[in-house]
Amino acid sequence: MAALRRAVPVLSRALAGPGGAAPGRRWVRALRRSPVRVLPPRKEQAEAQRRPVEHHPPPPAVERGSAGPGLWYEKASPGDRSLGKVVTIAKSRSFRDRHGKVLLEGLRLIRDALQAGAVPRALFFSTAEHLRELPPAPLKGARLVRVRFEDIKCWSDVVAPQGMIGIFSKPDHAKMSYPTAQLPIVLICDNIRDPGNLGTILRSAAGAGCEKVLLTKGCVDPWEPKVLRAGMGAHFHVPIVADLDWESVPSNLPSGVRVCVADNKDRGTQAETEPTSQGAGRSGSHSGSPKAPVKPKRKAAPPEHKDEEGTEGVCASELAAQYYYENWIQSPAAVVVGGETHGLSPDALHLAASTGGKRLVIPVVPGVDSLNSAVAAAIVLFEGKRQLQWRTHKQDDERQKFPVVG
Repeated sequence: MAALRRAVPVLSRALAGPGGAAPGRRWVRALRRSPVRVLPPRKEQAEAQRRPVEHHPPPPAVERGSAGPGLWYEKASPGDRSLGKVVTIAKSRSFRDRHGKVLLEGLRLIRDALQAGAVPRALFFSTAEHLRELPPAPLKGARLVRVRFEDIKCWSDVVAPQGMIGIFSKPDHAKMSYPTAQLPIVLICDNIRDPGNLGTILRSAAGAGCEKVLLTKGCVDPWEPKVLRAGMGAHFHVPIVADLDWESVPSNLPSGVRVCVADNKDRGTQAETEPTSQGAGRSGSHSGSPKAPVKPKRKAAPPEHKDEEGTEGVCASELAAQYYYENWIQSPAAVVVGGETHGLSPDALHLAASTGGKRLVIPVVPGVDSLNSAVAAAIVLFEGKRQLQWRTHKQDDERQKFPVVG
């Protein structure tokens, strides 16, 4: 055994050879080395030398054009499909939520957006004349691309496109500039899920001069293309605060506000009128003058219902009701408009009850279940504007009759 131990070092030095390193270690070190170049077989190398050298032309330079002092645009190459993919992706809600950008189409809508302070990122147009109709200062930081009108026609969702599509950063109402509000009313949209209805409601709110519009969770995205088309530029004439939960709605309302609801569904409150005299017309007396109907009578309040969390809610019939054309406007005020499918939520009724609000009834003939949400909103908003103007004119007349002396 001792002899075997003395023989092992001698055998190891013999196998190591003159260099002193074992063969196994030498091969392991060789395998760890990285090759500098892989040489093909001689036959393939000879064929590659006989093959003619291919010279690829450099990529074509981007053709550019000028639309004014310091305003340059690039011309898209024919058949470039990458731009179409960009426009298609920009229409999706996932793109709007993930990247914070919206797609606007049309010369008028883009001009309103630029005047309100929206930030453009990319603008695709068919003629340079359209570009010259826009304010040049906001466009200097955007990518301007001139494309064929046929391409815009393929990208557009409208029948007669105007030849201009833009990608903007999603507007922030706190950083935008809007016209001065002429109506001290905040419009609250509750469960408005139809894009056409929401766009029309925003258009009516902008036309009436509302202070702002609040959209609760459950409403359709206001920056969806269908809402933008129906709004006709209203997004940049009235502030829009979207995706609000009901806990944060009061913080977006002025102090001392009274919230009224304009429900477009029949919830048990019927408008009853006084009986007419004999020989009178359908809504008149002997003299032919119209008789104003009395206020809707409140029925016995049904038991309070409970929501999903078990808290007690408020029924619509428990709110004091009056006709929309009677005096209800005060400064400030807020009006809630519910959707046609689900109507007003319990949170909206609770907010109206907590602020001393009323239910504004729009009388309809028997057999008609409800009004369109956009129609109901327009009726209530412009009636509120009429009442406010009438009150202002009445105060002016009283000042003229009884001027303040001294």
